Amino acid sequence: MKTKKCAKRQDLSIKELARMAVILRLLAHPYRLKIVDILEAEKELPVHDLVTRLKLPQAAVSGHLRKMSRANLLMSKRRGKEVWYSICDRRSLTILDCIRKKGDPK
Repeated sequence: MKTKKCAKRQDLSIKELARMAVILRLLAHPYRLKIVDILEAEKELPVHDLVTRLKLPQAAVSGHLRKMSRANLLMSKRRGKEVWYSICDRRSLTILDCIRKKGDPK
């Protein structure tokens, strides 16, 4: 019987784990996960498009975007009067992929 060798795992520092805990707490919210989901598909969008898609008040969406930007999950660019958001930290996509796989009944 052959035994499978495991890939060598990388030890994570407490500092890195603390950063990931912050990210996980932020993403432990359905609307924030939906923002990541939308931005993954669209690459970048202005705030008003996110408000329309999420069907939330602009203030609520802006609050979510602000928290995610402060944690460097998202980045923003001003274009005229509009602020456009995109994903900055690709690890949030990895977390979303894990959620999708877990929900897959296979």
